Amino acid sequence: MNHLQFIVSAKKKHVGIIFFSLTLVIIHLISSLAFAATTHKVSISEAVEVTQESITLAEIAEIDGPDPNLIQRMGNIVIGQAPLPGDSRRIDEGYVTLRLKQNGIDSSQLNLHIPQTITVTRAFLEIPKEKIEKIVLTYIYGRLPWEKDTVRVKSVHVSSKALLPEGEVTYSVIPPKPMDFLRTIALSVVFKVNGKPAKKVWATVKLEVLTEVVLTKRPLRRRQLITEDDIHLKTIDLTKAQSNVLTNPQEVLGKRTKRPIAGDVVLTSDHIEFPPLVRRGDVVLIVAESNGLKITALGEVCKRGCQGDRIKVKNLDSKKAIYARIVDSSTVRVDF
Repeated sequence: MNHLQFIVSAKKKHVGIIFFSLTLVIIHLISSLAFAATTHKVSISEAVEVTQESITLAEIAEIDGPDPNLIQRMGNIVIGQAPLPGDSRRIDEGYVTLRLKQNGIDSSQLNLHIPQTITVTRAFLEIPKEKIEKIVLTYIYGRLPWEKDTVRVKSVHVSSKALLPEGEVTYSVIPPKPMDFLRTIALSVVFKVNGKPAKKVWATVKLEVLTEVVLTKRPLRRRQLITEDDIHLKTIDLTKAQSNVLTNPQEVLGKRTKRPIAGDVVLTSDHIEFPPLVRRGDVVLIVAESNGLKITALGEVCKRGCQGDRIKVKNLDSKKAIYARIVDSSTVRVDF
């Protein structure tokens, strides 16, 4: 072998060594990547519980492997919408692998331990009906216009218990407008979790309100002036009485009946009226005031009326009729 042949042979041998080395490196890299992928293990139980509104793989699966970035990437994959608190939904194995594929993960390169069907349950906090009843009654008792010992709860009905997501729970009571304590009270309790509305529960309450009311002691004639001898007090349930029932004797004394009333009748504002302060033909003082200027004149009443009524009065000087409001039995005032 001459010198030139020796050099060519040596170069061929060197190229072969380099090619062989590169082949080993490539095989090693491919093996390493394949090893890294197949050593990532994803395990899911048949029954899992979640706390958030969305189901992520990290919340329902155990993910192990050497690549923390890949673990985090897989864990952030949203599998689907979580069920309502206390409810559950089923997810198929195929859907989990589909979500992996849709997020660029080759499930064939993973060591998967996934059951055919996964039951996902949403964690919850339960507020029982008894607790909601207490919330409602505390609200009502704090706003009663009567003494608490005169009021008894006849019934309270709460539509349902409240199943809430886990978190910081607050609530507010929404009353009807206006709130009539003598009728069925319908209100709602709104629960919030971490500041977000989570559940509304309806409740109705019926009360018994025991208080004294004014009754007639004996039959009264029409337009009869009412005195202390004509009335007495009796304790009844206000929820069974009319809304304009009279509870204070001072609301009755000195007034007169509008019509005949039998004995032992609960009096209302519809039964009584102020007696007339002025009658047709009475002479009264007409007063008109504006911007510090006061004018007076005598007038003749054209129609009877009670205190506060606006009646027609004839000015005795000018003979003109005007309208004025009754102040007392001898005075009327012109409204400007």
